[in-house]
Amino acid sequence: MKISRTYSEDGKEVLNVNIGGLFSTLLLVAFIVLKLCHVIEWSWLWVLAPLWIPFALCFIIIGVILIINWITNR
Repeated sequence: MKISRTYSEDGKEVLNVNIGGLFSTLLLVAFIVLKLCHVIEWSWLWVLAPLWIPFALCFIIIGVILIINWITNR
């Protein structure tokens, strides 16, 4: 979790809280506990999905950007 404090143009204090990484970590731990307690019968591929899906999305986005860049710079 990342908390930062900034100030807007009119001098008001703005508090920014980023919990993106915390959410996926908690989701991953919950899925593993549920799998080990035999509450869910998912494949380990889907239990570990909060770990690999963000990386897959990053690679897909980077790939699309590179393809678009390659096509436009021909």
